[in-house]
Amino acid sequence: MRLFQCQCCGQVLHFENTACLNCGRDVGYLPGRDAMAAVEAEGPVWHLAEGSGPNLGDTSGRYRFCANWEMSGCNWLLDVGSVSSSGASADETYCRACRHNRTVPDLSDPGNRARWQKIETAKRRLIYTLRRLGLPMPLADDGHPEPMIFDFLADGPDPSEQVTTGHADGVITIALTEADDAHREKLRQDMGEGYRTLLGHFRHEIGHYYWDLLIRDGSEDGGTTGIEAFRALFGDERADYGAALQAHYRDGPPADWQASHVSAYATMHPWEDWAETWAHYLHMVDTIETATAFGMSVAPRIDPEGKLSAELDFDPYRALDIRQLVTAWMPLTVALNAMNRAMGQQDFYPFVLPEPVQAKLAFVHAAIRTRIAPA
Repeated sequence: MRLFQCQCCGQVLHFENTACLNCGRDVGYLPGRDAMAAVEAEGPVWHLAEGSGPNLGDTSGRYRFCANWEMSGCNWLLDVGSVSSSGASADETYCRACRHNRTVPDLSDPGNRARWQKIETAKRRLIYTLRRLGLPMPLADDGHPEPMIFDFLADGPDPSEQVTTGHADGVITIALTEADDAHREKLRQDMGEGYRTLLGHFRHEIGHYYWDLLIRDGSEDGGTTGIEAFRALFGDERADYGAALQAHYRDGPPADWQASHVSAYATMHPWEDWAETWAHYLHMVDTIETATAFGMSVAPRIDPEGKLSAELDFDPYRALDIRQLVTAWMPLTVALNAMNRAMGQQDFYPFVLPEPVQAKLAFVHAAIRTRIAPA
C-alpha cells in the first residue's frame, strides 16, 4: 500500500486514516483519483480543503462519504454528480467497495459492529489491490452472470448455524468470528497453520472467484494460462473436492509438501493450490508497494555477494516478470522475519518459495496480465 499526504499540511496519511493527525481535518479516500484527501463540510456535502500541501488538481468537486462512514465502517468518498469517476450514480449512498456487500451482521450489537469494522478495513485494502491490478469487479446490478458479492455473517445460536468462510458462485462469505483475534489465533494453532489473518482470508477466497473468471471462463483458445496449462501445473480440478477435503483432514499433507506447494492447505486440491498461490501473489504486491513507499532497501553489511539484498524502487503492479517480484520479495521477507524475531514475535512470513511455487506464481502473474489491460 502506498503512502498518502494531507494536501493541507503535508502530514503523511495512511489508507485507513479518517482524520489528519496533524491538522485535525477529516480525510477520506477518493478511488477515482487514488488519493486520500482532507475535506471540509459544506452543508450536506464535503469539499476538498485547501492548503499548502500536495496539489490534488481540481478542487471544485463536491463529495459525500459512503453510508458506512457513519458507523466507522468506511472512509471512502463518492462524487456528488450525475455519474462519478468511481462509477456511482448520483443517488448511490455506498462507495464502490461497499456496493459489493450483500449481507452484514446485526450492527446494533456492539460486538458485531466492532468485528464488522475490522472486516471492512481488510476488504477495502483488498479492493484497492484489485483496482490497482485492473481486475474486473462486477456488481450485482451489472448484469454479470457471476458478480462479486460479500456476505459477512455471524454464527446463529445453534451449533448447526456456525458460519464457514468460503466462496461459491461469486459469493464470498467471511465468518464474523474471524475478526475476533483470540478466536482466530486459536483456530490457527488448532489447525497447525503458520498464518491466518482477515486479509489473508479475503485474498484466498477472492482467488477462488478469479479462478472462475480468469481460468474457468477464460479464453477458449487456451494458451499459457488456459485450463489445460492450469491442470499441467496445479493438477486436475475435476478431482472430487469433498473426497480431497476429507483425505486432507484425515491424513494431513504429504511429508514433502514444501517442495512444491506454498502451504500445507494448498496440497488439498488444485483449487486450493491456486487460491493459496493467488493470495501470496497479492501479499507480495501489497507488501512490496508498502516497502517502496517507505523507501526501504535491504542490503546486509555481511552480505557481500548480495544474496540477501534488494532495491525496492519499482511499482510491483507494473512488474513485467514474476522474477522481479520474487527477487525483491525473498530478501525483504528474510529481513522482516528477523525484525519480528527481534521483538519476540513469530515470523512475519512463515513460508518458502521453491521453484515449483515460483512457477505457479508466474502463472498467476500471467493470468492477470493477459486477461486484462494493465492498471
